[in-house]
Amino acid sequence: MAKNTKLDIRQMTIYQVFLRQYSNKQNFEGLIDDLERIKDLGVDIIYLLPIHPIGLKARKGTKGSPYAIKDYDDINLEYGNLEDFETLIKKAHKLGLKVMMDIVINHTSRDSKLTQEHPDWFYHDEKGHFANRVGDWSDITDLDYSNKAVWTYMTDMLMYWAKKVDGFRCDVAPLIPLDFWIQARSKIETIKKDFIWLTESVQPGFIKYLRDKDYECYSDGEMYQAFDICYDYDIFEYMDLYLQDSSKLDFWIDAIKNQEMIYPSNYIKLRSFENHDQKRLRSKVKDQSKFIQMLALEFFLKGTPLIYAGMEHQATHEPSLFEDDLIIWNKQLSVESIISNLAQIKKDDLFKDGHFNIKNFNGVVMISYQRDEHTLYGIFNLENKEEVALPLDDCHVINIFNQKEISIKNKTILLDNEPIIFKITKENTL
Repeated sequence: MAKNTKLDIRQMTIYQVFLRQYSNKQNFEGLIDDLERIKDLGVDIIYLLPIHPIGLKARKGTKGSPYAIKDYDDINLEYGNLEDFETLIKKAHKLGLKVMMDIVINHTSRDSKLTQEHPDWFYHDEKGHFANRVGDWSDITDLDYSNKAVWTYMTDMLMYWAKKVDGFRCDVAPLIPLDFWIQARSKIETIKKDFIWLTESVQPGFIKYLRDKDYECYSDGEMYQAFDICYDYDIFEYMDLYLQDSSKLDFWIDAIKNQEMIYPSNYIKLRSFENHDQKRLRSKVKDQSKFIQMLALEFFLKGTPLIYAGMEHQATHEPSLFEDDLIIWNKQLSVESIISNLAQIKKDDLFKDGHFNIKNFNGVVMISYQRDEHTLYGIFNLENKEEVALPLDDCHVINIFNQKEISIKNKTILLDNEPIIFKITKENTL
């Protein structure tokens, strides 16, 4: 495991921004204008999709994918320049916000600076053309990490950007040699001790598919040797299955439980119920009440919650990666105050190192974090139940979520449309 992973990362909230779709200005300035609001949302880390120039060759759509990078040393001029980026970082830091940038080093665009200067650094097909190991991504070509010159170049590049930002989100990192990531982390630690490493891990089925083709591809358990946070893609399909069929809730809950056994004790999962690669959560739930229950559950799960910009206004449209497709901001649908409240609740130290338990009570999920004599409970009414029987002693408590008094009588709690979160000072078990 990454032995120097700081567990307080579990208490942080990440806010994901795709600059092209975020504001009418579509640039760093548009984000700078909104930093105060983001701070008030309770965010700790702003995570930016790739900010580098986009290739032209075989470009997808009219604007191109930000993951088809043309030059790692430069900034996409549509967003601004290096000085503008540094201004964003400076102003974010002044507000106490960290900035994380997306790193894409499995591949480049097919007309990248590196394909022109070092064509031997890339995979080629049997005809000698630039190629991918898998997939139909016509706008990119994979780097070949059997060439140690690639390691040197990429490590130097990461060192350069690490001096400016506070963390990396690393695109399809499991397809790159794990030893490279371990080495890169070690070198960056010499210049920045509290750097945060997030890997976009991949679905189990895709890992098996790649390994069957004799390609390197690492599981989340392996990736924790170099990374602090892994995506939740190992169990994401179970959440989607539940949202399509409520009878499948136990599959998802059991998958969450299993993470406690199969990963290192200091594991951190990115709890991301929506992002740039997934449909909006609000589009997958039937009403606002279910959305809020799910949103609160995301924050209460063990790990680091991610808000994809627009989620706080219940956005249902998934912005295109390849076109201008601005987020529709609708203040009338704002749940910003709820997110701010949840982000503040997440600061409780029990989320950092409390003993985690989760159980489904017929559509009502109860989560607890216990340490010494203190236990924090979250009760999430996912299936609109009127009451639920729980293995808890009778008592009166204050729901931290809305400051209302909650009574537990005969081990039963009356439910409404809002999550229930409370803390008691004696030990209970699920």
